[in-house]
Amino acid sequence: MPLLSSTPSTFRTGPFGDGTHLYRPAPDVVLQQKYPFVLPPLGYETNALMPALNAATVEAHYRSVHASHVQALNTALTAHPTLHEYSLGQLLMGLRRWPEAARGPIREHGSAHANHALYWKVLAPGAATATAPNGRLGSMITRDFETVDACKAALREAALGVEGNGWAWLVKTATNRLAVRTLPNDDSPLLDGELPVLGIDVWEHAYRRMYQTQRAAYVDAVLARINWDVVGAQVE
Repeated sequence: MPLLSSTPSTFRTGPFGDGTHLYRPAPDVVLQQKYPFVLPPLGYETNALMPALNAATVEAHYRSVHASHVQALNTALTAHPTLHEYSLGQLLMGLRRWPEAARGPIREHGSAHANHALYWKVLAPGAATATAPNGRLGSMITRDFETVDACKAALREAALGVEGNGWAWLVKTATNRLAVRTLPNDDSPLLDGELPVLGIDVWEHAYRRMYQTQRAAYVDAVLARINWDVVGAQVE
């Protein structure tokens, strides 16, 4: 799938406007958003990720952290009307093309908006998903990691290795391979021309209310409830 292709209309149903968690998974359509950017509906109740994440953690993360990035991005781009015609994905991938005053907010807040939108989608509400990667994603994992467990172990190692705040990512590279990356702060893989497939937020706000300083326990809980159908849609 081209990085910024149009989303088929058959996906535009359900709580995300793209079918996620209700009918069938869809690519990360938040990348198609243009100014003014909006906070997508969470798509499930804030307690739906228990026991991995409690309602207080999800509520603060989604309604305070994610929402504040959307607001800050809109505020910053108000002064740059020439950028309003570009989608979020285009703004991130073309960062070096934009006015210098807009680059910092796009990098910080645009990345954070895209990152968090995908993060909420790939977490399976309710009971932990038993669905294993299949289709194209399953084949790519077998080719590039040999097993799903090896892929998850690489993601876990990356997440635990992030110093300070950042994210661990499974990405699709420009050569159509899967790779694990760590990026600081809220930087999006799109800034480096790579497609985000699965991201684990390891900023303390993602887990401290429930896990305190136990990042490993948080990462294990997240990896146990990934919605692999949604992840797979990113590479179709």
